[in-house]
Amino acid sequence: MKQWYESLFENYARNYDKECFVQGTAGECDFIEAEVGRDKSPKILDIGCGTGRHAIELTKRGYNVTGVDLSESQLARAREKAQEAGLTIVFQTQDARNLTFDGEFDLAIMLCEGGFSLMETDEMNFAILKSAARALNAQGKLIFTTLNGLFPLFHSVSEFYKSAQKEGQSQCKDCSFDLMTFRDHNTAVFEDDFGNKRALQCNERYYVPSEITWLLKTLGFKKINIFGAKLGAYSRNDKLTTDDFEMLVIAEK
Repeated sequence: MKQWYESLFENYARNYDKECFVQGTAGECDFIEAEVGRDKSPKILDIGCGTGRHAIELTKRGYNVTGVDLSESQLARAREKAQEAGLTIVFQTQDARNLTFDGEFDLAIMLCEGGFSLMETDEMNFAILKSAARALNAQGKLIFTTLNGLFPLFHSVSEFYKSAQKEGQSQCKDCSFDLMTFRDHNTAVFEDDFGNKRALQCNERYYVPSEITWLLKTLGFKKINIFGAKLGAYSRNDKLTTDDFEMLVIAEK
């Protein structure tokens, strides 16, 4: 049986690119460039690359990026967009829980919930971090965003989604946050690329900073910094607060 995140991305690539939460690509790539000191030599792995927005933008800027995703549909769109831009980028169908790489990359990015936090068990989410750590070399760096578990303790997730959604875009309904598991169960309502209206039962894991720090330390990361993640404007100057829906994690070996 397919999981909700597999069903969601079956035929949802063009419409996905119109969503409000994927419009910050250029600013997010500015931050990644700053993190590598604008050095073009690092090999970058984009985990859960989706339709390739970060991989394509970084390649345009002269970086060497490999993109992986579970969804054939998303990758087909990524390849199409890369071709339209006249770029050659390796996009591979891979499961983030079991990547085939071993010490090959200098930097791994996993942005906008690129796999991590969407899995149905904590063990599967941890497998993604473990897999990302294994793909990195001994001096590797991992940059990812994930849902901030401090947010739902102080705010309504349902109200947040309502305030963020725009006409014609996907909607998140019937949110119920479980304090014991830190999972939000909700219904995602969206229109796929064929014009079909669909509704999927989803559940996403929110993490608190101390959990993320502990998980990454067990994987051998020595330096872990966590900040608030502002769409299209990541910055080390943004201290994580209870008002941040997402957190930005930077882990170095």
